[in-house]
Amino acid sequence: MAATRIDCDIHPAVGGTRTTLLPYLDDHWKEQVVSRAIDGLDLNSYPPNMPFAGRADWRPANGKPGSDLKMVQRGAFDQLGSSHAICNVVYGAQAVFDSYMAAGFCKAINDWIAAEWLAKDARLSASIVVPMQAPDLAVEEIERRASDKRFVAVLVLAQGETLLGRRHYWPVWQAAAKHKLPVAIHAGSAYRTAPSSIGWPSYRYEYYLAEAQAFQAQLLSLIYEGVFGRFPDLKVVLMESGVSWLPAFMWRANKTWRGVRVEVPWVEREPASIIRDHVRVTMQPFDGPPDAAGVADVIEQIGSDRMFLFASDYPHWQFEGDDPMPPHLPASIVSRMCTDNPLETFPRLQLAA
Repeated sequence: MAATRIDCDIHPAVGGTRTTLLPYLDDHWKEQVVSRAIDGLDLNSYPPNMPFAGRADWRPANGKPGSDLKMVQRGAFDQLGSSHAICNVVYGAQAVFDSYMAAGFCKAINDWIAAEWLAKDARLSASIVVPMQAPDLAVEEIERRASDKRFVAVLVLAQGETLLGRRHYWPVWQAAAKHKLPVAIHAGSAYRTAPSSIGWPSYRYEYYLAEAQAFQAQLLSLIYEGVFGRFPDLKVVLMESGVSWLPAFMWRANKTWRGVRVEVPWVEREPASIIRDHVRVTMQPFDGPPDAAGVADVIEQIGSDRMFLFASDYPHWQFEGDDPMPPHLPASIVSRMCTDNPLETFPRLQLAA
């Protein structure tokens, strides 16, 4: 185990809007959440009572998985062996229709995580939760929190209202790049559109498997709309996207680009090379082959040892036992993904002793 082992994706849980967040809301939204009884805003992507949302031994006696700081510390650090961790709060603030409410809730989440988690454990950092419903308000929240170096990324959902490469989101990416904040695109949906490109599935199994399609669509949008050309220092982290779809996706993106790139002359090189330079992926859940040779093939086909980031996805139930490291990874990859790659990806990350 590396002396420095940075877990790039753990999930503190908001206990409730009327309880956990109330002290951090401004007076207007305090009155609104109390008078309107606005409380349980957990995303349908991660219903707290579903087994996937929390492994049995990581569920507190009372409350949601990930809601108890001491339990998270024991699990993420003592049990799983990380030395540092990045908190990504996935809550309904990213999904409400009222952009002003979303902004108020995002502000409260960021202030809560700073006061109740980051201030109590120097091993923790966090991503800034932003209201993508209104890009101008998202920029305001980034600017408000950018001076706090404990925030090391900007968190958005893989399935929001529209594709992330569209120009009206560019001010958000500009603010992120200015402050050296990678954009963490996390699995989850605001449910503005069907999770599938064809329509609504019948079962959650279908939605969960189709998440990879959302990440593919967002990657194509960011590349072909020219985001990485406009913001050459911007990094994007795909969180809970899976990994094994990348080789075929990169091959197909290259092949198609060669044939139709006259439409997007600003994309001056192969999409696969852009992905290797600008995109990183967390390695939990890992959907690779069940044998070492197959895993080695996937790593070789992706063609970069800098893209992979260690993550446990605590407290989500992705593996059994105390070892969150995916099996059969080459030792050289394991070494880089625990320390060097996270430090390169999150330049604001400050490691406590």
